[in-house]
Amino acid sequence: MPKDADPRSSVYSAIEEAAGLMGAPCSRERVWPILTAYGDGISEAGIVFSVQTGERHAGELDYTITVPADGPDPYTSALSNGFLEATQHPVGTLLSDIRARCHISEYFIDCGVVGGFNKVYAHFPHDPLSVERLAEVPSLPRSLADNLGFFLRHALRDVAMIAIDYRKKTVNLYFAQLSAECLRSANIRAMLRESGLSELDGPMLDFALGSFRIYVTLAWDSAGVERISFASLMSSGWVNAALSEFPVRIEPEIERFVKNAPQAYSGDRVRILAIKSSPGDECLNFGSYYQISPVVRNLLAARAGDAEQ
Repeated sequence: MPKDADPRSSVYSAIEEAAGLMGAPCSRERVWPILTAYGDGISEAGIVFSVQTGERHAGELDYTITVPADGPDPYTSALSNGFLEATQHPVGTLLSDIRARCHISEYFIDCGVVGGFNKVYAHFPHDPLSVERLAEVPSLPRSLADNLGFFLRHALRDVAMIAIDYRKKTVNLYFAQLSAECLRSANIRAMLRESGLSELDGPMLDFALGSFRIYVTLAWDSAGVERISFASLMSSGWVNAALSEFPVRIEPEIERFVKNAPQAYSGDRVRILAIKSSPGDECLNFGSYYQISPVVRNLLAARAGDAEQ
């Protein structure tokens, strides 16, 4: 790329290419304002494209972009640019409440080429918050404190990231540093059963046993756990297993995306897969890194080092 070229142009082209693989309509009018608002340092930002199985997700491509922690508050920027509307709901103060309690390494924004701005993530892998401390945050859903015993009983203790969905009024808590106790098959089955969620077996359960993150979805208008998801990085072997062995319909456009999503770095494509278990339903979320942020690159290197020991 010429030195004077706008790096947002190449990112937009990649979003457009990924959306085309999914048959998702991508318009410059919808995407470019977001790239403009969060474009500082975008050439070094982590960028992930992701898609989900299921009819309600058809025709959509999500893109997630790193936002530096020392820059403007990404939620405030979303409000000032008209991507979100101000609210008196607790969801509007949650990000500032989290920021007051830990050192955030980086933010992410999550948007759909069709749906627009959806979420803000706060990533704090070097300063995780215990679930007990999080339960004291007044703006989090009451269901966290009410189900504290559930989380501790199933060894879900340290949260390294949260995702705030401002449109759906939900929050994801991403548990890291998962113990062998947490990743026992009996424990995973029990946490799903006690939550009234679809249980996993066969290759789906095998995948969950290798999770590097488990995340739960909570809502302010619900007393229980809305969803439990199991996420891990995918090797080529896992890609093939997900496409051929998992008992979830993989639409042709998703298979096309998984195999051909654009990337801006050399070497093997970095992918992440999440199995999402909801009441009576399971779906898969495929993510493909277009660019890798320095923070995530360091985490990947540390994870690879641990695997070699």
